[in-house]
Amino acid sequence: MTDFVSGLTERAAATLPDHLAIVDGERRLTYYELYDRILRCVAWLRASGIGEGDRVGYLGMNSLDYVVLMQAAQRIGAVTVAINWRLVAREIAFILRDARIDLLVTEATRLETVEAAVAEAGIGRVVLTDGDHDGSPRFEDGIAVCEPDEEVGDLRDDTVALQLYTSGTTGHPKGALLTHGSLRASLTQGDKTGEDWAQWDESDVSLVAMPQFHIGGSAWTMQGLRGKSSMVLLRQPDIADLIAAVETHGITKMFAVPAVLNMILGHSDAQGKTFPSMRELLYGASPIPLDILKRSMAKFPEAQFVQMYGATETSGTVVYLPPEDHDPAGTDRMKGCGKPFPDVEIRIADEDGNELPTGEVGEVLVRSPLVMAGYHNLPEATAKAFHGDWYRSGDAAYVDADGYLYLFDRVKDMIVSGAENIYPAEVENALSDHPAVADVAVIGVPDAKWGEAVKALVVRAKDAEIDEAGLIAFARNRIAGFKVPKSVDFVDELPRNPSGKVLKRELRKAYWPEGERNIG
Repeated sequence: MTDFVSGLTERAAATLPDHLAIVDGERRLTYYELYDRILRCVAWLRASGIGEGDRVGYLGMNSLDYVVLMQAAQRIGAVTVAINWRLVAREIAFILRDARIDLLVTEATRLETVEAAVAEAGIGRVVLTDGDHDGSPRFEDGIAVCEPDEEVGDLRDDTVALQLYTSGTTGHPKGALLTHGSLRASLTQGDKTGEDWAQWDESDVSLVAMPQFHIGGSAWTMQGLRGKSSMVLLRQPDIADLIAAVETHGITKMFAVPAVLNMILGHSDAQGKTFPSMRELLYGASPIPLDILKRSMAKFPEAQFVQMYGATETSGTVVYLPPEDHDPAGTDRMKGCGKPFPDVEIRIADEDGNELPTGEVGEVLVRSPLVMAGYHNLPEATAKAFHGDWYRSGDAAYVDADGYLYLFDRVKDMIVSGAENIYPAEVENALSDHPAVADVAVIGVPDAKWGEAVKALVVRAKDAEIDEAGLIAFARNRIAGFKVPKSVDFVDELPRNPSGKVLKRELRKAYWPEGERNIG
């Protein structure tokens, strides 16, 4: 018997079999056709030796193939590991080893990088969504020859469904374990508000533009299936393609990060236009400047705007700012994140987990059925992520008398650039491998386009010669492009406390406006 998450497409196919489910370029599938393909994929996975608890990887841009693979894996209790296609081979190899991925589905354009990663990891079978690989059938061809398999695995609330990798404080990413229970809790939170912006039905046309390797893209995809809506997939959030999709398909629902909204506002294809088809526009993943929010509201005049705050570790959104708290003239609440969903408790706490008074800044703790089961094979990191049964977000914030949350800073050193989370340790480790680097610290600095940009502060080794361009080029061969520093400042020394820890907060002071929040 299917559970909530594994049965999303099944329920839509039973009631609206001929309704358009997905548009992916030239490919268009009804819910019946999508469900049939998922059941054939179930048979293909089982024939490939995949069962409950096994890891199935997907590395590629947004695709119908990912939707099929994810839903099929969920039906048999396998775990889908969506991998950021922007990573370099050594980063992909770490995830392949860490997750022990049994089968990797990827695109032909990624094959050179993937083969290098597989060779380094010494693990994983590769199947392409397009092109050829050692004469093996393509993903779509492989599932087409299988008969539909309706058998469902032994699914429980604690069965892991998704393993999504987040940046790591120690230089390696961590696999957050999202269960069938936490995803169900996440997908049903909107209903529990009783607010009309959260309702989905077959009249909706949803745009999936955010990467499916993030919780925002995966959860948004599942929400569209749950709502029996039509979904238009964009391979990546190209702004011209996004604008064209909104106009061509009459998009009614969209999730976007502030950087994307800002690029829409400045794009030539959007000048002199409004987009009245949009009924709900959800935004989040990083703070939004008030000016961008107000101008976006004018660009999408019929849309209800809702801000979303959450994390991979919370299966997505835990705090939202509802439409009634948005005003084109601006309100104080538009400077914050909003209020908790019904099944979410928020606590502002000191270092010992003690609750702080209203208005006082501390770390945001979350207690909810939406919270992850932990990090894959990392019991110590999992323990550090919690105060008892409260998840530690790493964000510093305060709440007002009405329970609304306002971000102020980060307890952790994480940088958010666009929709990507970047931990300085990953960048510092890469830069430290250069023989000319004696000491290095990485921080986030304000950036008008992306919210924050990566900056490295470097102490040169004695008598060493290295310039900004050379160090950036060195990093680009070792870490994904979005993690590479956008700028490098060379300094004589880095400020440290008596125990030797670099004082990142002191370094940031030179770059962030005094008296304002220290996140972009």
